[in-house]
Amino acid sequence: MAQVMKSPNVYDAVIVGSGAGGGMAAYVLTQAGAKCLMLEAGSWFDTAKDSKMLMWPYEAPHRGLATRDKPAGYFDPGYGGWQLSGEPYTNAEGSDWQWFRTRALGGKTNHWGRISLRMGPYDFKPYSRDGRGFDWPITYDDLAPYYDKTEELIGVFGSQEGLENTPDGKFQPPPKPRCYELVVQKACQKLGIPCVPARLSIITRPLNGRPACHYCGQCGRSCATGSNFSSPTVLIPPAQATGNLEVRCDAMAREVTVGPDGLATGVSYIDKKTRKEVQVRAKIVVLAASCCETTRILLNSKSRLFPNGLANSSGLVGRYLMDTTGTDGTVGFLPVLMDEPPHNCDGVGGMHLYMPWWNYQKQMRNELPFARGYHIEFGGGRHMPNVGMFSRSERFLGGGYGLELKRGCRKIYGATVGFSSRGEMIPNDQSYCEIDPNVVDEWGIPVLKFHFKFSQDEILQARHARETFREIIVAAGGEVIRTADADTDWGISKGGAIIHEVGTTRLGDDRRTSVLNAYCQAWDCKNLFVADAAPFVSNADKNPTLTILALAWRTSEYAVEQARKRNI
Repeated sequence: MAQVMKSPNVYDAVIVGSGAGGGMAAYVLTQAGAKCLMLEAGSWFDTAKDSKMLMWPYEAPHRGLATRDKPAGYFDPGYGGWQLSGEPYTNAEGSDWQWFRTRALGGKTNHWGRISLRMGPYDFKPYSRDGRGFDWPITYDDLAPYYDKTEELIGVFGSQEGLENTPDGKFQPPPKPRCYELVVQKACQKLGIPCVPARLSIITRPLNGRPACHYCGQCGRSCATGSNFSSPTVLIPPAQATGNLEVRCDAMAREVTVGPDGLATGVSYIDKKTRKEVQVRAKIVVLAASCCETTRILLNSKSRLFPNGLANSSGLVGRYLMDTTGTDGTVGFLPVLMDEPPHNCDGVGGMHLYMPWWNYQKQMRNELPFARGYHIEFGGGRHMPNVGMFSRSERFLGGGYGLELKRGCRKIYGATVGFSSRGEMIPNDQSYCEIDPNVVDEWGIPVLKFHFKFSQDEILQARHARETFREIIVAAGGEVIRTADADTDWGISKGGAIIHEVGTTRLGDDRRTSVLNAYCQAWDCKNLFVADAAPFVSNADKNPTLTILALAWRTSEYAVEQARKRNI
């Protein structure tokens, strides 16, 4: 048997993961005086030094295209993708789940879209509204103070709109809409669809020493100036400044260790550089490795006391896996945007406007064939037309070559707009993950096997979104030049493709029907907490990161309180 190295220190808390949940846990716990160890499976990443934000494509190998070592592209922060060398996962027959993982300090906060939407009152009680899925054991009012604190800390732009189930927040001023966004907004007004300033965690005013966004538009490469939110920019540095945080990278967590009393004693991980197993000890364990990775750790944490995995007496660890539904690829050609004079299309690396879900009342009256809803994201601007644009717009190009072709290109330059939706998935019994008994990764750790299926609610939702995109394009005086084939479930993305996986260790008020209590504390192991998206009970059409942050803040405050009372 290989020798196991044991750390001599006993930390107040060991935190697995350095992304949104892990970073927030470190921020709150260290501010409270707790001595913490953070374990990150990827390499160190310094947003100020390691970002490729301003590098030209011609300066990069293969002009920045994806390679085996950089599967998400050369400019992508750290190492990540849907397939990682040496880290497989499997799918059950009939399933095609895609699992995106990042291996770098900060995880997916280095390259996410930074859309920061609060879940609304309806989103916490979906079962009470339509009898589908489950209600959360907490309400919007329980989490609202933590949304407030999170937005003020990370910086989110937006506007006060007073929309149904789309709560306003503590916002910085939003950037001005671009030309094409104003055209789409006008079309939405004709259709009665709200089109309002987006809510992104990108600062438009200086905040805590961070400069306002300078509109380079390269947010997906991570921000060297710290103008957008990421865990290595906003959360980890102040935690380290307390002197209470130690970070260990290249630490692949294997399992949570437990004592004879059933309490967590720490975490066992593989040091990827030495390939040796290391055990660290702590009074509290916080799992924030990302939804599915946290699930894998729990299911692999088997012992005499927990033969089916830690915190799994309900049998629900891994169950009710959800992802955001996505419909992408609808592109409209808007003649009104032709012949624009040359101008900058400045802005943040993302949308300035978006369309929150607007059909709540129709659903209450059963006027739609599906439950829940979606929001619409769209983009355009002055970028080179694609092949589809050329093939469908010959009448504007004038034919020919040379000067004549250039004139035609300039005429249609910036006249296309693309639409996508992000919608809610209802949890179902056929979507879950479990340990594959026959496959391990290169570190010898058993991997996950996925089962996944969308219901008709999600497929019909995608169909409604496609039809809405067409209505908006036509209302703007345009035509659809590209869309998904209706034979492919209306273009709904594969499970996992939107990278919003949630659920699998849901919280609740009954230990028989949930994994965690209302504070994301394991029913079976009171000094174990989960601080990523795994505790989610439902998956609203709002992108989950802001809720992960707020929930992790609330969970960490509770853990501090329980430790002070000597309850854990």
